[in-house]
Amino acid sequence: MSCELVCLGNLIVDDIVFADGTTRTGQAGGAMLYAALGARLWGACVAIVAPLGDDYPRETLRALESRGVDLSGLRPLGRPGLRTWLLYEPRARRVVHRLGSPTHAEASPRPEDVAGRFADARAFHLSPTPLASQRPLVESLARRAGALLSLDPHDPVREDNLDAWREVLALLDVFFVSEEELQLEGAARDPRAALARLAGGRLGLALLKRGAGGGLLFDARADEFIEWPARARGVVDPTGAGDAFAGGFLAGLLEGGAVRAALEQGIVAASFALEAWGAAGLLAATPAAARLRRQEWFAMKAQT
Repeated sequence: MSCELVCLGNLIVDDIVFADGTTRTGQAGGAMLYAALGARLWGACVAIVAPLGDDYPRETLRALESRGVDLSGLRPLGRPGLRTWLLYEPRARRVVHRLGSPTHAEASPRPEDVAGRFADARAFHLSPTPLASQRPLVESLARRAGALLSLDPHDPVREDNLDAWREVLALLDVFFVSEEELQLEGAARDPRAALARLAGGRLGLALLKRGAGGGLLFDARADEFIEWPARARGVVDPTGAGDAFAGGFLAGLLEGGAVRAALEQGIVAASFALEAWGAAGLLAATPAAARLRRQEWFAMKAQT
């Protein structure tokens, strides 16, 4: 079966330190993991593309495969992969690479990893990797006629690199960015103006993810802003919630293209990510549970 959505990024082993001092070590991570599960929750056929370290938890790979995620795009590194400290502080999260790990570039996919493959994919999503790694992929994938292209950044968008970012953004259809990553002058004071500055080329949707504050979407095609609320039944671990949101949102676009419906699917996917440590909440969730939650929260008929 051909896959609708191809997710490209890193598979990372995370050692997590939360603001209250709680720790979780050796966790299967990588933003792509959460994005893929968030999309799969809504029935999208998903493939993942990444270098695969010898130390990545095999039980997580088996769980992905059992849920129908195509793993054929994983390229063995032949050694342990990227490992990071995730340090949650009261106002932000910091990522510190473990000594002895591959560089971020070495652990990131390259254009040749998708060359001649996934010809029928309707969308490609680039999870956070350095811009130097993302740019060649964007330039290559943008040539695939009719395929939606989305990206979540690793490098912040600042005044001093805005021109470089605009060259990449002009080749995208959807851009997901967090408050930490949107560092343009005045962005905290006027996020609408900051999002509007990103528009150009084929970029149609720019989404500012605000965590517990929900988010803000700019639809450049309609010149419209849409705010969305955060929803959760409980918060155990915020890791990966924004990535699950992106996966659910993209699955919604592929399903019918309605932006507000896609936002609902993203919100629900993120809520499952929040409910348990690591990816456990998403791995335990079912499409039926996601549809029911969407119906309960948004007072609409669940889609089949």
